[in-house]
Amino acid sequence: MDKKVSGLIALFLLPFVVFSQKGVELGGWLGTSYYFGDLKTELKFDQPRPAGGVNFRYNFNERLAAKASLNYARIHADDANSTNTFERNRNLKFYSDLYDLSIQGEFNFLTYIHGSEDYFFTPYLFAGFSGFAFSPKTELNGTTYDLRSFGTEGQAIGAEYGRFSMTINYGFGVKWDLNVDWSLNAHISAYNSASDYIDDVSNVYPDLDLLRSLRGDTAVSLSDRSIVEGIGESGRQRGNSKNNDMYILFGISIMKYFGQLNCPKIVKDR
Repeated sequence: MDKKVSGLIALFLLPFVVFSQKGVELGGWLGTSYYFGDLKTELKFDQPRPAGGVNFRYNFNERLAAKASLNYARIHADDANSTNTFERNRNLKFYSDLYDLSIQGEFNFLTYIHGSEDYFFTPYLFAGFSGFAFSPKTELNGTTYDLRSFGTEGQAIGAEYGRFSMTINYGFGVKWDLNVDWSLNAHISAYNSASDYIDDVSNVYPDLDLLRSLRGDTAVSLSDRSIVEGIGESGRQRGNSKNNDMYILFGISIMKYFGQLNCPKIVKDR
């Protein structure tokens, strides 16, 4: 190739590659989880539960990255903690362990280069999707029950809601370097679920006599735990099927960088 042409190409590409940063990061995170749904309708960040996971990130350049995460979170809610009179009288509660696999794209607001004295920090946005498994449970008279197995809203045997669902997730965070190899990240992310049964509550109370004949007395006790007579009548509102459940994860992660800076090649005369 002509020397002048080579030089022009290198000069043109220089702004795009001089700060380019490709490579992978591996790490883990710990934090807290928060649930919002039919058993927690108030936007209050209370009753946190533990959460954590492992991350794999690929950096395309100093602004764009993709991340895969395998996450665990426990979520929980109890009507007894609500300020809403109906919810306290409904008297339902649950907890569930979530296992989530997320894929996200990330955008750094600032130029971010591992090991740089000038570009060692950035806020960032991310969005993606995930698949997750859940299994709502509760305690009654000292015994733990798997709620799905009891068809608490009148689901036919064999037609219970699934244990797997999808989410759209999004959030923001910050990244900052400790040194050329290690960095800290802090993030908060919201997961909007395609399911409204993470908490086992979505629709209306079933016919309790029919539920008893199909699944027994325990199913009736788990379906209607109200402390006011009449709340659990067939067809009365038990949950809000118009809004699906969601959960929020907050965490701090430590990441190990395995990539290296890609410097432009210098065009030499021959």
